[in-house]
Amino acid sequence: MVTFFVVGLLVHIVFFVSIFDIYFTSPLVHGMTPQYVPLPPPAKRLVLFVADGLRADSFYKPHVNGSTRVPFLRNIIEKKGMWGISHTRVPTESRPGHVALIAGFYEDVSAVAKGWKENPVEFDSVFNESRHTWSWGSPDILPMFAKGATGDHVYTHSYPAVNEDFASTDASTLDTWVFDEVKAFFKYAKENETLLSRLHQDQNVFFLHLLGLDTNGHAHRPLSAEYMDNIGLVDAGIAEIVSIVEEFFGHDDSTAYIFTSDHGMTSWGSHGAGLPSETLTPLVAWGAGVQAAQRDISQHYEDDYMREWKLDTLKRVDVNQGVLPLNYLNNTQRFKAESMYANSIQILEQFKVKMSQKKETTLSFLFTPFPPLTESAQQNFVRNARVLIDMGQFDKAIRLCEGTITQAMEGLTYYHTYDRYFLGASVVLGFVGWTSYVVLVILKTHASLRKPPGHRGLGRTFMSLGLATTIFLMIQCSPWMYYIYCLLPIPVWYCVFKEFGTFADLISSIPSLPLSKCFGYFVLVSLGIELLVLSFFYRAMLSVGLIVLAGWPIVSGLTEKSKVTTNQTLSWILSCLCLALFPLMPVVGREPNVTLKSHTSTQERSSDFFLPGCVLCVCMATVALCAYVLTSTHSSLQRKEGLPLVNQIISWSTLISSFVVPLLSSTRLFHRLLSILLSLVSTFLLLSTGCEALFPPVLSCLMFVWINIEQEALQSKGLCLFKTLQLSSTDFSDSIDITKIRQLRLDDIRRSYFFVFFIIMAFFGTGNIASINSFDPASVYCFLTVFNPFIMGALMMWKVLIPFVIVMCTFESIQVSTQLSSRSLFLIVLVISDLMALHFFFLVQDYGSWLDIGTSISHYVIVMSMTIFLMVLSVFTHILTSKRILVGRRMKMHFR
Repeated sequence: MVTFFVVGLLVHIVFFVSIFDIYFTSPLVHGMTPQYVPLPPPAKRLVLFVADGLRADSFYKPHVNGSTRVPFLRNIIEKKGMWGISHTRVPTESRPGHVALIAGFYEDVSAVAKGWKENPVEFDSVFNESRHTWSWGSPDILPMFAKGATGDHVYTHSYPAVNEDFASTDASTLDTWVFDEVKAFFKYAKENETLLSRLHQDQNVFFLHLLGLDTNGHAHRPLSAEYMDNIGLVDAGIAEIVSIVEEFFGHDDSTAYIFTSDHGMTSWGSHGAGLPSETLTPLVAWGAGVQAAQRDISQHYEDDYMREWKLDTLKRVDVNQGVLPLNYLNNTQRFKAESMYANSIQILEQFKVKMSQKKETTLSFLFTPFPPLTESAQQNFVRNARVLIDMGQFDKAIRLCEGTITQAMEGLTYYHTYDRYFLGASVVLGFVGWTSYVVLVILKTHASLRKPPGHRGLGRTFMSLGLATTIFLMIQCSPWMYYIYCLLPIPVWYCVFKEFGTFADLISSIPSLPLSKCFGYFVLVSLGIELLVLSFFYRAMLSVGLIVLAGWPIVSGLTEKSKVTTNQTLSWILSCLCLALFPLMPVVGREPNVTLKSHTSTQERSSDFFLPGCVLCVCMATVALCAYVLTSTHSSLQRKEGLPLVNQIISWSTLISSFVVPLLSSTRLFHRLLSILLSLVSTFLLLSTGCEALFPPVLSCLMFVWINIEQEALQSKGLCLFKTLQLSSTDFSDSIDITKIRQLRLDDIRRSYFFVFFIIMAFFGTGNIASINSFDPASVYCFLTVFNPFIMGALMMWKVLIPFVIVMCTFESIQVSTQLSSRSLFLIVLVISDLMALHFFFLVQDYGSWLDIGTSISHYVIVMSMTIFLMVLSVFTHILTSKRILVGRRMKMHFR
């Protein structure tokens, strides 16, 4: 079993990692020569303002009386500059947004493992190409551009990280700090000749990162007075900085200004997903080389924002990644044509490098070039575009460049995804082979099928196939991961074909099987798997599934054939229906509802669940204390008094003790389960922001009833070898006698499906997993309020896993009480999970909106993570349920 566990874990890790090599490889290309416009630039310097977390509608929309909260920038829009909407993409986080703004490409996904702080790959940026860049703002953003720059010409000025406190009285002080530092900088420059000389050089950039809006949005929500007042403060600060810059440089009309945001924010204070409030950000540009405001009443956009924002008479120019927005430029047609030519040559150079890289690693007769941009087509474009510019036909040159840019971008995508279908086919082949092998292992173990004879020729055939595959990959100079993806299916399918005799025995035994019952289970499980797949797209499908499950004791006849009482049946139905309400509720993270949270300490009471001794008292007292801590913490934050130190100590102590307290209780089944529940509920309560705090108790009630019904159902069918065994006397720590292990039955497939269904319910029932996709720190305010992505992410992930652990412990209980090998149940669960993962592998898409693409990939990642977690977490839950810390007279502790 240990060998199979390790092999299965490695196989699923390979399948899990494969999605990143297929869809999440780095889009960056290195080795190109930077391109420049041969004409003098209209601006000597750029001042870039980025208001972190600013929504487009919050910025543009005027008050009801027609006045505006941003008078300075509104005046710029109406008289001096151009405006539009900048369309960001998921993940709408600070680092990816700033990389797209300053470096011009979408963030490499491997940065997520570094908290969006460090540089996972080297990349070029506007700051690196500048002569000097001075930046002020957050220590989470500025260093990554300084670290990636060549030389020491990028200067950063950051406030301490502890200032990024979501519980601060006024987060707008972060922006005030930036404005004050910039003012002090220019004042000091007047007295320092060296700095003064550098400032008057060309190609300088000044970057002001304003984090106050993002912090206030998380702490008070974007519709709060604090957030709106912060917008006004930013507008006033920008007006003052612009005045100082213009005065410092003598109003030389050589300064360009850009104001924008890296991402928006939902109305409940989170970001990271792809809602319009998160992806639509403001963009205002003015100054040297920028087009002045223009009247245009004929423009058409599908949205109705311009009329809502009272900007329907002013020309709007939206921007996306990659292409120079010519409508923002105020210069000659020749300059625009030269700029577009340089832009197209730069992208074409990337295309050439990408094509040559793929050509070098592909056999010549297998290489298929991108048809629209052959080498001759590239040469023709370079020659024709240059000729058109030299002849003064600038409009034709611009159109030619735009068409070439479109083709080059498509070509980059073509070569970036060149090996996708090849790798995908290898992974699917391995997937199907692994699932087939697991099914054969189950059949061999429990169907008394004969051991198949060996086949010497079969081994030689697969060895030859593996050698041929290796030689093919070596000739193509393929990456080392390709060897794993392509070679893995070979030993897997060898094991499958080696079991050919098992197939023969299975076919011969079909007449003796209850075909109608087998077919019925096959249909039900197939429909059940499809329902679970649909639940990833529509959470309400979980409610439908629970309503169907509510009728299980009645439809299956358990109430008539077994000792399942009416009370147990009603408890099962009521628990299912109560749990079915949670998927219909909004996703976690809208508004705190402390009054609901205080009810989570109520537990079902019965003689079976009663735990004598001090451990139960301590657990219940902890739940009550956590309810008080939660209430007092939210009250303190609402009064802007910060996180009380005592509350913080209690919260961390509760979290740590939740791993220890269950190990102090009795290992009797219900005693240990109740101890685990109370410990986990305490932590979940501290991490809750609304009525999702009720989810673990309701889920636990259903789990307790499930354990009772399964035990009664098993005994009624005469499958329990010791019918006198009672749940109240079942002990987790008792070693399972191999003689008591029974054979697998069709009902065990149903038990395994129930387990997978409840695991999915634990993931999506309250929308906790959705709250991980969007960053909302409100869940961790009882533990810390100073921004720390690793600790905050770990706490929110543990909140997601708590219902998971409850279901895992329940499944461990059923395995013990039904006297079935944990290996057998686990293998069935593995097959169901792998079939779901294979579904999502085929549903992964690389077209449509970025949200659709990201969602389809995340579904596959979640299911694969779930499978791996099932393997790892089963060890954790076994320790949590069966081990006990005994404290002797000398206070010595050991595991029983």
